[in-house]
Amino acid sequence: MPDLLIHSMAEFADIILGALDLAEATTLAEIGAEYGGMSALLADHVAARGGTLVSIDPAPKPEFADWLAERPQVTHLPLPSLEAIPTLAGIDAWLIDGDHNWYTVYHELRAIDAIAKRDGKPLLAFLHDIHWPVGRRDMYYAPDRIPAEYLHEHSYEGGTVPHEPFLRRNRGFRGMGHYALALHEGGPRNGVLTAVEDFLAEELEAGRELGFCEVPGVFGLGILFAFDAPWSAALADLVVPWHQNKLLQSLEANRLANYLKVIEYQDRDAA
Repeated sequence: MPDLLIHSMAEFADIILGALDLAEATTLAEIGAEYGGMSALLADHVAARGGTLVSIDPAPKPEFADWLAERPQVTHLPLPSLEAIPTLAGIDAWLIDGDHNWYTVYHELRAIDAIAKRDGKPLLAFLHDIHWPVGRRDMYYAPDRIPAEYLHEHSYEGGTVPHEPFLRRNRGFRGMGHYALALHEGGPRNGVLTAVEDFLAEELEAGRELGFCEVPGVFGLGILFAFDAPWSAALADLVVPWHQNKLLQSLEANRLANYLKVIEYQDRDAA
């Protein structure tokens, strides 16, 4: 029932594009294109400002390839993110919506931060799926790309339900063979939000404090930015009203409960 589940980073377009304007970001990189919903909005943004967009995705949907042919300002790198990121330079802002697991996201942030420092760019990154179901539980599109010491036991059949740490077999929110979920929720090196928090904690220990905003809803958007950027105060004014917003949290919990009920009805009919 894809029409019932809004899941695109494009749902946050007003916040993201507003932040990009404040930062005067014209050279962008996105990790994870899928159908190209957010890509189209980013392409319009850079086209209007004489900029460029680099889209990193080893296997986007056919619709993205068709759209790409008409967008000369967009470059597609058909590589895993951790291979593609080191080849880039001069990126003003990053959008991270690729493989949602601790190892990938943590090392994406490390690589992105290193490039930003090298190029003299203030760090600005937007991360999707920082909340349930993969905020505290690894998801793997390609488990073979994860080193064994970082790979949790996982299942392609098991599904997850809010507030339950273990998977349910063939029930709950699941990938139906398209991706795998870690068997257990929580604990060290598990999930997207955990990766962000570990990155932030290490930077703080090194004497550097970064801004981080959590926007609830549509699986959660994280906005990570340098406090010493000339635009940081204006960006904070934009995003702080959304940070851990209680109303959005309630709406998201209700949305997920209703969608999980739809999945339950579908499973019951299939049985």
